[in-house]
Amino acid sequence: MKTQSKLFAFTLVLGGCLWSSFAFSVDGELCVVDDKQRQVCLSSPAQRIAALSPGATELAYAAGAGDQVVAVVSYSDYPPEAKQVTSVGSHTRLDMERLVSLQPDLVLAWGTGNPSEQVATLEQMGMTIYFVEPHDFEGIASSVERIGELAASRDVADRVAAEFRQGISELRERYQGAEPIRTFYQVWDSPLMSMNGTHYISKVVELCGGVNVFADAPRLIPRLSQEAVLLENPEAIVAGGMGEENAHWLEAWKAFPELQATKQNNLFFVPPSLIQRPTPRVLDGARILCDKLDLARGRR
Repeated sequence: MKTQSKLFAFTLVLGGCLWSSFAFSVDGELCVVDDKQRQVCLSSPAQRIAALSPGATELAYAAGAGDQVVAVVSYSDYPPEAKQVTSVGSHTRLDMERLVSLQPDLVLAWGTGNPSEQVATLEQMGMTIYFVEPHDFEGIASSVERIGELAASRDVADRVAAEFRQGISELRERYQGAEPIRTFYQVWDSPLMSMNGTHYISKVVELCGGVNVFADAPRLIPRLSQEAVLLENPEAIVAGGMGEENAHWLEAWKAFPELQATKQNNLFFVPPSLIQRPTPRVLDGARILCDKLDLARGRR
């Protein structure tokens, strides 16, 4: 097993088209390119997978590798079977002793969420690290396929990825001519946060005909004031809240009756795990969000 930290990409020009591969074989090993563009290789299919974020857990199960998952972190609650897997702390602070004792042969790490020093320690100990960080719809589908490649479960992974791509394509076709809705998506409450146009959540908003009012923010996850949102005066506000059925974040906006979203009753809740985890369930979240923005169009 080995992981090369240097940047890696294989490209081949065939018939004038640029073709790039995320899965290949090197001297009989299973190899893919992870979301940090690093070559990740295993000498045999992964049998003991540690998933260090709830999203990584979902991706492993979606790829058909659920039976190989031996370690997860807090809030890894989907699918339900994941709740029975040994927890090795939170994504922000790993229980290294417990994680090492489980002897994973593949670690699915969250590049911007896990402590970099702890992930570096795992790599120094010889563990194979695959960084999971999809940034768009294709990245989500490709992540499923690449994890499936490393776990020898490509039949399941390819089917799930194809269904996800098809669903996204159908939504894109349906809403490509929809009237735009200026939308504020609330990622967090205190501090108040949204996302800029490069974030995959913004792409969900755009897919449904929404216009992210903070798309031009310089930071991926900008911290905001209420005044900034009021100045933008969005037509719709979408929030995930602290739990799957907890919409209390929207209550604060009801205090501003002149806010367009409040005036038109366009304060919408979408279960956070359906949008705020880059997994195939984003398709379910997108369908809900698209329906909400359709309601906003009907209230004009």
